[in-house]
Amino acid sequence: MLDSPRTIPMADAPYLIALALLEQQGERAMPLQGKSLRQAIGPNEDPGEVAEQLIYGLLLRVWERSDQGALRRADAERSLLLVQVPIEALQDTLPDLKAAWIGSGNTEVLLRQLAAGSSGIWRLELPHRQAPRFTRLEA
Repeated sequence: MLDSPRTIPMADAPYLIALALLEQQGERAMPLQGKSLRQAIGPNEDPGEVAEQLIYGLLLRVWERSDQGALRRADAERSLLLVQVPIEALQDTLPDLKAAWIGSGNTEVLLRQLAAGSSGIWRLELPHRQAPRFTRLEA
């Protein structure tokens, strides 16, 4: 049974962030794309169309970035992620997490820290000859 979404005040509204973990010319990068949500995504819900739009927007930015040199996924299947965070995390913790990952490349630590401050993390699966789908990562 799916959890029903709840409407919440904008100040408390979650923010959905698409992020790519990549390497380009020997350096790590983490481009981001985000959008505030009117309703939180429940623990058993698919992130849906808003997530698809964010991912497509992010992938277009990554594709444009390829003009600067070859790109490589930094952590295979965990290189394209969606994270639902409180809006405060955008200014309070996300910049530090991004800088730490760019410096270390330690995706395990990044995922643990994201999980501690988020209400959901999904990775994008690209099954062969099937539509892409989001899979929730367990904390």
